[in-house]
Amino acid sequence: MTNSDVAVKRKRITHIIEEETNGISYKALQYSLDNDRSSLDYGGSDNGTLVWKKRGETDPPPTKYKSLERLSKILATRGEQVLTYFLDGSRHVYKVDDMAYTLSGGRKAIYPIIAGQIGVAICKRQNKMVSREDMIREIVISIPRVADADGKGGAFEALALKLNNSAELTRIQQCGWNFSTPIPYDSSKDGKKYEDLGTAKIQDRMMKLEKEMVKKLVRQGKLNQDNYLVKDGSLEYREKSYQAFKQNYNWVIGLSKSFNPEACFDKGKVDPGYIAETPLYHRTHVAYFESDKDLAFAVWYVRIRDKSKTRTPFDGILKVEKILVYDEEINNGMETETVDRLTALIINERNPTCYGTDTRWANHIYPIYLTEMFVKSLYLSTESFLHLF
Repeated sequence: MTNSDVAVKRKRITHIIEEETNGISYKALQYSLDNDRSSLDYGGSDNGTLVWKKRGETDPPPTKYKSLERLSKILATRGEQVLTYFLDGSRHVYKVDDMAYTLSGGRKAIYPIIAGQIGVAICKRQNKMVSREDMIREIVISIPRVADADGKGGAFEALALKLNNSAELTRIQQCGWNFSTPIPYDSSKDGKKYEDLGTAKIQDRMMKLEKEMVKKLVRQGKLNQDNYLVKDGSLEYREKSYQAFKQNYNWVIGLSKSFNPEACFDKGKVDPGYIAETPLYHRTHVAYFESDKDLAFAVWYVRIRDKSKTRTPFDGILKVEKILVYDEEINNGMETETVDRLTALIINERNPTCYGTDTRWANHIYPIYLTEMFVKSLYLSTESFLHLF
């Protein structure tokens, strides 16, 4: 092996991208694009895309709120449990370089190169023990679409092969890391920051992996009325076909720690205070929502922490989502008995907690917290990750 061969193998990831896409690297400042989020998602995705339609449960709603404290204690005494699987996806995203590309007319334009670590895991609880069920982790790079100058296709797949055969990746490949095919973001800003466009592509990739893991559990016959999967976050996915998707999510509930308070309706009017005033161990009415893609949801809120012990009235409240699959529940709502049982079981998941280690401690259920910590424990450190580039 010649010295030049050794030199090629030691090239950093940004050098490989530069050569394979005919770009010019500016070796720019590298920094994280992650930030801490509030428990409120002001003007979030469920503001405007979801339309409040009608009652989402079979029984008439309680006058104001419904207490599940007694039922939760009964279920705890019996040791009853149907929340078996817990899914969490996590990402760490960075701007790793600025790269120039030649546009039509010979003008050069500079675009950021965005890279992230993605981890998606499902943990299973059996006999009161939580263990790993499945795990996927990837390194994802998002680059401007102009990096494929001829537009013939296959360029990004070829780049992935180069990256996965690089000496830099060899150092961490034994830990289970690989590059997925780089994802192009739109080179025409349209009023948005390039960093945000690239981050959104990485987020989409993480959500795709989440759906694939749920689909795998369904294929294996592991989800049923006695074994629900609890997903951290919303169930609002963008799909081309919703029929198979709905079937896969029949035994899945979504728990959101952050939500848009203005998407709450009481008697047909926007009333965010209705959520904030929810008493401890109570739930709200169940609302029926339809997305603009003909997907029906039952949505309600439950308080698992006393608001006198939290920072804001919205801390300690979880938004619960269940996709309605069959015509009967779409027409008549989700069975109130099922709503109450699932809510009581969620309440029982609130302890032990993680005081002081997470600003979102009041909104955590413990198995999801464990799954999230498991995913994050497998990440490369920021220094090690950025050193690849």
